[in-house]
Amino acid sequence: MTGRSTAESIDAYIAEFPSDVQVVLEQMRTIIKTTAPGTVETISYAIPTFDLNGKHLAHFAGYRGHVGFYPTGRGIEVFEDELAAYKTGKGSVQFPLGTPLPADLIERMVRFLVEQQKVL
Repeated sequence: MTGRSTAESIDAYIAEFPSDVQVVLEQMRTIIKTTAPGTVETISYAIPTFDLNGKHLAHFAGYRGHVGFYPTGRGIEVFEDELAAYKTGKGSVQFPLGTPLPADLIERMVRFLVEQQKVL
């Protein structure tokens, strides 16, 4: 995919990518959906988004060389040490394509986000 997506669903978004990237995006989607049951899939900021209780929980996106994961709140800050092997930003982490997604880490981050929403 090149440029900003105009997809109106996560299925359509994922379909815009080559098949090898689609596999990784589906893995990310499955990790989030199974770890945070009750989330609603949507597109926000032109990328796949999972909402819980009417609030954004997490986003992800595909790029040429990585999958971006955008946890809300303190998701990056709390897991900073475990994310040291990855390129991170204030609210993002990049998981390189061609390497397995760190499913356990992503699951723990999503569980943390769910718990944080309960507190707020």
